[in-house]
Amino acid sequence: MKKKILFSFVAAAVFCAVFFGYKTLFSSASANNGITLVRVVKGDIENTVTATGMVSPKSYVDVGAQVSGQIMQLYVEAGDIVKAGDLLVEIDTTVLETKVESSKAELAYQKAQLKDRESKLTLANLAYERQKELLASDATSKEAYENAEAALFSAEASIDMIKAQIKQTESSLKENQANLKYAKIYAPMSGTVSTISVKKGQTLNSNMNTPVILQIADLSTVTIGAEVSEADVAKLKKGMEVYFKILGSQNVWRTKLLKIEPTPTVTNNVVLYKAIFDVENGSGELMNSMTTQVFFVISSAKDALLIPVTAVSKSTKDTNRAMVMLKKEDGTFAPAPIEIGVSNRVQIEVKSGLNEGDMIASTFSAFENVKNNAQTSVRTNSRPQFGMMR
Repeated sequence: MKKKILFSFVAAAVFCAVFFGYKTLFSSASANNGITLVRVVKGDIENTVTATGMVSPKSYVDVGAQVSGQIMQLYVEAGDIVKAGDLLVEIDTTVLETKVESSKAELAYQKAQLKDRESKLTLANLAYERQKELLASDATSKEAYENAEAALFSAEASIDMIKAQIKQTESSLKENQANLKYAKIYAPMSGTVSTISVKKGQTLNSNMNTPVILQIADLSTVTIGAEVSEADVAKLKKGMEVYFKILGSQNVWRTKLLKIEPTPTVTNNVVLYKAIFDVENGSGELMNSMTTQVFFVISSAKDALLIPVTAVSKSTKDTNRAMVMLKKEDGTFAPAPIEIGVSNRVQIEVKSGLNEGDMIASTFSAFENVKNNAQTSVRTNSRPQFGMMR
């Protein structure tokens, strides 16, 4: 029985505490002239331009096939890390080897022909010299001499022709030998195999175009391209601080703006400029085509006095000056001039004129009907709303 009485007493006390606490903290401001208070607090503030970006590798290469044929071996998979010079793909070499052997055989035949033509040239030269001597002693006719001379010229031309054919065949042989080497495809750079476009057993045709087999990307440094609206692009400057986040991660990456591409893209009459910046990706967390939420820092302040933007009435002459309604110790409000700094859509920095902990009206427009008065006799018992604490 005593336990039940004690329990009831405790429950009643808790209920009263909760009720009166709620009543104190959440009493309506409208019952006291609609004035809501906020406290001047310290914290960090940034004025940023936000945009959506996409991750792409800073450097990559599309690995293609220079020869036609069936893929016999595919030694890598998407996501594999390779080094420059690693064997990636082998293409069937049957036709390529046949062309090499054919070129070698043709070259050997032409060299044999050259020897035969050189022998004939020797004979033609001897015949010409003999006819030349006979003609000098009137022992032969001029026609016989001219025939020997023509035969000599023909033998010499025949030598030149076969030598030209040999050079052509040697070139074809080098081409076929190179194509045979191209049947083995090696990594041109170190990186990660980001995509593979073919399968083992697939036949490639390089006669029409160069088939892309796979892509290797260096993801140690990635590039982010963020699309910025034309209304905000003028606020961006090369070298300004920028940071971004990706979905599903609490990490924040910080770097500097590298450049803004001059040619925009227009989608549904929306003009967007691409802002480019690089960031180190040693952890490998950033992967190709990831979506990023990007923040370009126009201005910022650390450990500053902060108040809501709605509490401020800015000066039309001096952009660094403004006015707030400060609550005095007797519960009345008085206009207080302040110097302002960094601002965003929610908060504004107070450089001078207020102290941490001061209470001000959250909305200056509540006092717009009061003109040229040094003091406003408005009392309120409404709860203070606290600004963003650091």
